[in-house]
Amino acid sequence: MSDYIVRALSTDGTIRAFAAITTDMVNKAQKIHNTYPIATAALGRTLTAAAMMGNMLKGNKDTLTIQIKGDGPLGGIVAVADSKANVKGYVYHPDVDLPLKSNGKLDVGGAVGRGYLSVVRDLGLKEPYVGQVPLTTGEIAEDLTYYYARSEQIPSAIALGVLVDIDLSVKASGGFIVQLMPDASETVAEKLEDTVRKLPSVTSMISEGMGPEDILDKVLGEFGWNISEKKETQYVCGCSRERIERALVSLGKKELEDIIEEQGEAELTCHFCNEIYHFNKEQLKFLLEKSTR
Repeated sequence: MSDYIVRALSTDGTIRAFAAITTDMVNKAQKIHNTYPIATAALGRTLTAAAMMGNMLKGNKDTLTIQIKGDGPLGGIVAVADSKANVKGYVYHPDVDLPLKSNGKLDVGGAVGRGYLSVVRDLGLKEPYVGQVPLTTGEIAEDLTYYYARSEQIPSAIALGVLVDIDLSVKASGGFIVQLMPDASETVAEKLEDTVRKLPSVTSMISEGMGPEDILDKVLGEFGWNISEKKETQYVCGCSRERIERALVSLGKKELEDIIEEQGEAELTCHFCNEIYHFNKEQLKFLLEKSTR
């Protein structure tokens, strides 16, 4: 198991936690989207969070989408996960480049800018659950911490990190989400906050060879803890020609007729994997016959 998530619970049941290593996943995303370091870091952090949040879903067909839209040069980020911790995503402008911050780190907050973060949970009901909050820093981990506090009233500590090498590949990527359960005491909350504040960065822990279990031990060691689940996480798109055909059919007769008349062909690119699907005139006419509206 290369990239994986560990889910854990403190011995007294007052803290739940998730930790993930996502280096291979983020490397794959970097190669697909040809992202510059700052976009790799922003997308990688969001994919890592989505993987862990997807792991919280219960139903086999449940999905979760994180959407970040800011006024910075990145424009926006989208990450989608399912309950099996399969993820996919993209950043609006992958070739953004900004000067490093004064501490030598990538300026993800500056690249994202101000705007909003929304989390969409599709649980197979009539309407998906949508929570939305303003971006606080654009650094993603802090914004998701704020989202949980404001939208779901769950006190959380979230850390996400992506270390990019000079050849643009990803050297280390991962993160953790730690949440207090409703019956957690003030003492437990203060002790956990103090522990998390003193932790080294996620990327330094991963670079030292630490896995999700080691990271969780750093966070929960004082409380006692047990692993409740281990799950592989990976970048999976799942697009297909059939899905693209259904999307074209859903446009309706009028729009398909316009495409056939004005362009004579159609070329669609999947946002998540950059696969290109080409449809010639005859194929479009066949889809037009299948359209019912």
